[in-house]
Amino acid sequence: MKLTEIACKNAKPKPNAKAPKKMADGMGLYLWVMPNGSKYWRFSYMYDGKQKTQALGVYPEVTLKQAREKRAEVRSLLEEGKDPAIERKKEKATRRIDSGNTFKAVAIEWYENRKNIWKPRYAAEIITRLENDIFPTLGNIPVKEITPPLLLSVIRDIEKRGAVELAKRQLQKCGEIFRYAIATGRLTWDPSRDIGDALKPVKKDHFASIEVEELPAFLKELNSNRARLYPTTLNAVRLILLTFVRTSELINATWEEIDFDKKQWVIPAERMKMGKEHIVPLAKQALEILRDQQEISGHREHIFPSPNKPRQPISNNTILGALKRMGYQGRMTGHGFRALAMSAIKQELGWRHEVVDRQLAHTPKNKIDKAYDRALFLEDRKKMMQEWADYIDSISS
Repeated sequence: MKLTEIACKNAKPKPNAKAPKKMADGMGLYLWVMPNGSKYWRFSYMYDGKQKTQALGVYPEVTLKQAREKRAEVRSLLEEGKDPAIERKKEKATRRIDSGNTFKAVAIEWYENRKNIWKPRYAAEIITRLENDIFPTLGNIPVKEITPPLLLSVIRDIEKRGAVELAKRQLQKCGEIFRYAIATGRLTWDPSRDIGDALKPVKKDHFASIEVEELPAFLKELNSNRARLYPTTLNAVRLILLTFVRTSELINATWEEIDFDKKQWVIPAERMKMGKEHIVPLAKQALEILRDQQEISGHREHIFPSPNKPRQPISNNTILGALKRMGYQGRMTGHGFRALAMSAIKQELGWRHEVVDRQLAHTPKNKIDKAYDRALFLEDRKKMMQEWADYIDSISS
């Protein structure tokens, strides 16, 4: 006679029992009522001529209905010629392996496998961004358990900061990690593959930048410091405005790169996008900013050290965060200072394109430009950079 839920609930051990009371439900399923009153589901079966028993859980956590469903699953394995005990061991081993193959573990393995082909600066940037943006949410989750919606929520958190281009790049890096997991047998599909269309569109090579006509208002907001930026952050924004270097070149700058006597900043090749040393002539206003920053961080390696981790530079998000607090989110970016300088110096100061272009450290696109590039227009650039700083002063109020 089959068991009922009431019978299971009311089942009691035999008086003075020393062995479990076995209550059969049929087809190998039993409820074992132990001498102490505990109740356990057991399934008995024959495999390879041997009698075996498998535990299916504890009653009432596992109900009669659930126990029958588990019995059906085990019987299905037997019909396939598989030993349920061995399959369970395989399942446990797989879970143990999966728990060790977290997203962070796989990502670190992928990073170590590739970092030697990257420039040190780029490699450091990759791991730092993973640690800041991805690992806090996905790091401890087995890579097999990461779904497209979960990944999308993490990437959208980056978008919400206004870092739309960074969100796209982080999705691409996650895709590389997932494909590495596939190649090494830890994953069978890439959850990043189908969520690209759910992200905000990004125009290639376009970074938000204010127009030249908006510069006086921007300077007024910056100089008033109503956003209450830290002195280091304020100096970083002022210096990137005067030098219009790339954000990564600014935040990773070290004091040994600055020559106060020659009034120039020499960025080494390994920190430049194109792998070529770059000279930034420093106007007197830029030198004043650096001297002010020396009093703040002169004993540190980096010109702009992080307030939380002084041995590391400020993050890429520091400039974006400052612009957001100033009310320029979506209207201005760190890279936008480059576009602004290009337009303003040509439009307001009358400098020809190739001089500004060299100061932006762009690669010459044709043979004629490459021939001119040998001269680097260094003297012209020194004059131009001082005129640019003076122009900034003249429209500041």
